[in-house]
Amino acid sequence: MSRADVCVVACAEAFRGDGEILAAGIGGAVTVLAARLARLTFEPDLITNDGVCLLTGDVPALGEAPEVVEGWLPFREHLWLVLNGRRHVMLGAGQIDRYGNTNISCIGDWARPKAQLLGVRGAPGNTRCDPTSYWIPRHSPRVFVDAVDMVSGLGTDRGAFELRRVVTNLAVLDFRTADGAMRLVSVHPGVTVDDVVAATGFALGDISGNIPQTREPTAQELAVLDRLDPGRVRDREVPA
Repeated sequence: MSRADVCVVACAEAFRGDGEILAAGIGGAVTVLAARLARLTFEPDLITNDGVCLLTGDVPALGEAPEVVEGWLPFREHLWLVLNGRRHVMLGAGQIDRYGNTNISCIGDWARPKAQLLGVRGAPGNTRCDPTSYWIPRHSPRVFVDAVDMVSGLGTDRGAFELRRVVTNLAVLDFRTADGAMRLVSVHPGVTVDDVVAATGFALGDISGNIPQTREPTAQELAVLDRLDPGRVRDREVPA
């Protein structure tokens, strides 16, 4: 078992209880594997796609085309799902603050940024209309900041529909606090609470209690992951 295995399972848990909605992992291989793992284990009604416009009847390995196609999902229909709350997306983020506001647009002042990222893209609509989670492979103060340079995705203080969880290479976090601020839910095996605090650029919610360890994958989940990702692409996405 690797740290990446733990991270994939932690991301998959974000989709638990979703039922028949589109599970969209677009934050890297880990998020794609998470949605497919959830569907093949504890959330069989999830809808998955090939990352483009085909709804998959079966669940193929990374880089492979589905053998069974359930339907065609053109962009206009995809937007209908987004606008009607029928998609749970797991995104990445260049910056994220204590309330889950995220930045995927630029670093520095908007008028003269130090670095250009993806652009706002669909982040406002995703976070306003649908459950949203985040996968951040490198937990650091440069990403977990006191204030994002530009708001691309909405946080709990700006009317986000539902921020479900944030999974990083160190921990699992969510926003189930009285004021909607980020709190620490669990730390991955081999990680301490102090490690997470040191890697976060703002104060987390109450961490005075006993913070549990993120659960490890079951034997069944590991077997499914090895079938979905025989080349272990996931390990290359998660820092040791």
